[in-house]
Amino acid sequence: MSPRRFGILLFPGAEELDFVGPWEMLRMWSLYAGGPPECLLVAQQDAPVECAKGMRVLPQCDFATCPPLDALLVPGGQGTRTEVDNPVLVDFVRRQAAQAQVVMSVCTGSLVLHAAGLLQGRRATTHWGMLPRLRTLPGVQVVEERFVQDGPVWSSAGVSAGIDMMLAYIAQVAGADTAGQVQFASEYYPDGIRYGEQPRDPRAPAYVRAG
Repeated sequence: MSPRRFGILLFPGAEELDFVGPWEMLRMWSLYAGGPPECLLVAQQDAPVECAKGMRVLPQCDFATCPPLDALLVPGGQGTRTEVDNPVLVDFVRRQAAQAQVVMSVCTGSLVLHAAGLLQGRRATTHWGMLPRLRTLPGVQVVEERFVQDGPVWSSAGVSAGIDMMLAYIAQVAGADTAGQVQFASEYYPDGIRYGEQPRDPRAPAYVRAG
């Protein structure tokens, strides 16, 4: 069932493309293919949020005024290092997840999901640079994939991987033709080219080395 109210969490130091990429796919879905009528940017306070690379974003609601969400996406970025110890934010994620159809993370947003108790007994992934950190956390099975779904919880690798995850989610809940319309409207057709020698880096996740 397609969600009617999709929320994207914001916090200081959130990586911009982690949420802007999925947001773009969501809004394309809404505008051209019958996607969620509401896509809300949510932050702890109703004030501009300065993100990892300096973009300042104005949320549409704060935790106190945010309605129940059908779906929630948690981005990553340097800010997650602090937010995993923010009981107000972690509790917000936990409470929203309790009644949501789906919860998603991009990059190190998976660490926030773990802090909220949402990765216990589940497969998950994160940015390649934080795979070792995720492996130290109890109860989660870490996989080196661009994105992974385990029940109502989706997680993706870093930054741009959230776009791929969102398209896969759209295809699952609304069908391949709908996802194709979103992909066509956004002209998002990755060609698989890999530059330089980074795929040979021993830190590269399995899906990069396999290419």
